[in-house]
Amino acid sequence: MRHPFHFLFLAALCGTVPVHGQRNLEVGVALGADHFSGDLGNWDGAVQWNGIRPAMSLTFRDYLNNPKRYITRALTTETRFSWHRLGYNEVEPTGGMSGVELRNFKRGLNFRNDLYGISQHLVLNMYREPFQPLYEQRFFAFSFIGVGLFYGRPKADLFRGEQDLSNRYYYWADGTIRDQPRGGTSGKVIEQDGTYETDLYSWTTEGNGMGREAKVLDKPSPWHVGIPVGVGIRYMVTRELAIGAEFSYYMFFSDLLDGVSDRYATYNEIGQTYSDSTQQFLARYISDPTGWGTNGNSGIYTSRRGNPALPDSFSYFTFEVSYKFKRNSVRRSYVSL
Repeated sequence: MRHPFHFLFLAALCGTVPVHGQRNLEVGVALGADHFSGDLGNWDGAVQWNGIRPAMSLTFRDYLNNPKRYITRALTTETRFSWHRLGYNEVEPTGGMSGVELRNFKRGLNFRNDLYGISQHLVLNMYREPFQPLYEQRFFAFSFIGVGLFYGRPKADLFRGEQDLSNRYYYWADGTIRDQPRGGTSGKVIEQDGTYETDLYSWTTEGNGMGREAKVLDKPSPWHVGIPVGVGIRYMVTRELAIGAEFSYYMFFSDLLDGVSDRYATYNEIGQTYSDSTQQFLARYISDPTGWGTNGNSGIYTSRRGNPALPDSFSYFTFEVSYKFKRNSVRRSYVSL
């Protein structure tokens, strides 16, 4: 069975309206970094400095029909395939702080989400002379807005090896992570192994509402709709080769890219979801890794895990190398609808 992205890509490149021949197809390869803005963090400001992760994208542009044979159309579209590694760890040292000095060490949440997406952008190219070749103008700016469909499942590093309670991490009041429960004397200081083995969407970790309106948030969808907007500049090295830099911002309708949105699930809600006692204790730990986040009951002492009124987002800064492929003029072609 073909992946749905195949059909979206074909739909972006092909339509059903015959037109006069198109001349160009520009392909850009970009590497950069993204910064996630969600419910996890240790900084009061907008930038979580240890929340920066790698990203890359492949963009197809200027494939629309070009009847007047402009060097570059002022208004055009582009199709982008992208990968973004989103993540944050609230027990990771940052800014010279570690352990209980960190604002959210006692909550101790972490996640990594490899987000794959396809997006379609409407692009405005801003340059001085429409009939003057861009390789003579050299620099030009651009901006865009679009819509995209993204797939990603957040995972957490909660165990040393297999998903078993004997392999869990224990967070102590002195700011260390150990292999034994708090209060003992034989606990050995350890570090997280960096393997994100726990699929947060596969477990009941959160609830929504209170009293009779209370319910658990169970198995969220891994598909997310986002709205990318961005600006950038491009420099024409030759007639075909260009380099550029871009800053973009991706806004989502979901607040669960990090697996955190509302309140902790109560022990009663977890008990109703899992009949097996081992599964119940696993779910309690996965929801509240440190044991400091909630007392398991509904009320003022049940801490919130996140803010569902603030959807997730991330910024993306990238450098791109692109190449414009010349295409032979033909009488009949197809244009994106």
